[in-house]
Amino acid sequence: MNAPLDGARLAPTAIHQYIHLEERARAARDTVELTFCIANEPWRLFPYRQGIVWSIGGDRTRLRIVSGLAQLAEDSPYTVWLRGIGDWLATRLGDDPEFIASDDVPEPMREGWAEWLPDYLLAYPVLAPDGRRLAIAAYALEDAPSDGQQQLMARLVGAYGHAWAALEPARARRLGRLGSSRRIAWAALAVAVVALCVPVRLSVLAPAEVIALDAIAVSSPIDGVIKTFHVQPNQAVNEGDLLFTLDETTLRNRREVALTQLQVARADALAAAQKAFANDQSRAELASLNGKVAERQAELVYIDDLMKRIEVRSPGRGVVVFGDVNDWQGKPVVTGERVALLADPNDAGMLVWLPVPDAINLDEGAEVKLYLQVSPLQPLTGKLSQTSYQATQSPDGIVAYRLRARFDALDDAQRALARIGLRGTAKIYGSRAPLAYYLFRRPLAGLRELTGW
Repeated sequence: MNAPLDGARLAPTAIHQYIHLEERARAARDTVELTFCIANEPWRLFPYRQGIVWSIGGDRTRLRIVSGLAQLAEDSPYTVWLRGIGDWLATRLGDDPEFIASDDVPEPMREGWAEWLPDYLLAYPVLAPDGRRLAIAAYALEDAPSDGQQQLMARLVGAYGHAWAALEPARARRLGRLGSSRRIAWAALAVAVVALCVPVRLSVLAPAEVIALDAIAVSSPIDGVIKTFHVQPNQAVNEGDLLFTLDETTLRNRREVALTQLQVARADALAAAQKAFANDQSRAELASLNGKVAERQAELVYIDDLMKRIEVRSPGRGVVVFGDVNDWQGKPVVTGERVALLADPNDAGMLVWLPVPDAINLDEGAEVKLYLQVSPLQPLTGKLSQTSYQATQSPDGIVAYRLRARFDALDDAQRALARIGLRGTAKIYGSRAPLAYYLFRRPLAGLRELTGW
């Protein structure tokens, strides 16, 4: 097919057209553009009614393009018939072109031939330089072309084979990259699905502080005003040590008034007793006056008892926990109002405020880690000991559940670190659940709250 051109038998115009068509084939950027050139442009060399191109893959052919049709209808009778013709040509053609008449095709295909094609079909195998068959190009003709036209067409089809073979590696690389990308995407999707099913431990973060779990409340025994604090915040005290003193001015004045009233009542009762021997009326008033004396005595005893309570002492041994001394001095307090806490440093634990949106199912004994702000790299571990069923407002103004946790056995360094009053962040561990639930629990809860689903 690649014999030298016989210039004496070819017109200069035909040679010029051939050169142009060969340049067009070399300029094709992909096989789609090349098949368009194969099907539509050789009419410059010889007249034909329709050009058809099939690509060859294994034992099957694929209809690529039909000249004059912008798009192939996959299920049209003409397209179905052309697919059959392509498979038949793949088995009939060798490495040389063939001029086929309508009488040469099998009987079942003749009816379609008579309906859609003229009498003749010039079929060329499109061969790669190594002899592989890449495609079939066929041209429907009314009459046979001249020898010169067939010579030019044979060389042009050879150029088409070279161009197709050159474009195939790039297409294969694109398809390979596409296939590789798809395989990577499917593999990544499979890994993601498997990873989302991996069970992990649920955990939440919440603000926390170190507290004394069994602290004793030191409250005001009477109504009054705090006069003096005799200890400093977080000071260690022993049982009986004086903590604070209430102002005694009001009680002292009440005692003076009560003492005066008692003296007056006793004088009235004595006078009535002296007159009772001769005066019946004084004898009748004596019992009433003696009752007033007893009442004034009881009031004086009560005031004396209150005077003893103005000094508040430590009920035990521990550390006194309260705010600033200046916050309490001069402040009026009522009976039972808590002023301070008496805590045992060796009985420290955690108070955790778990926000309601972050709440998970927690059981007693759940693991808790406390990361103090003063030492975030040395967590203190513990076990959950108490949970509240009702949410309350935390000191930060957030509706949260109040949780308590007891520290595990602490060494000396950790015990020195777990000072009462220090704050940090607690990480509370729950049960195991799939990673997907761990990641999408909050978004799903928000979506459900938003949509009511």
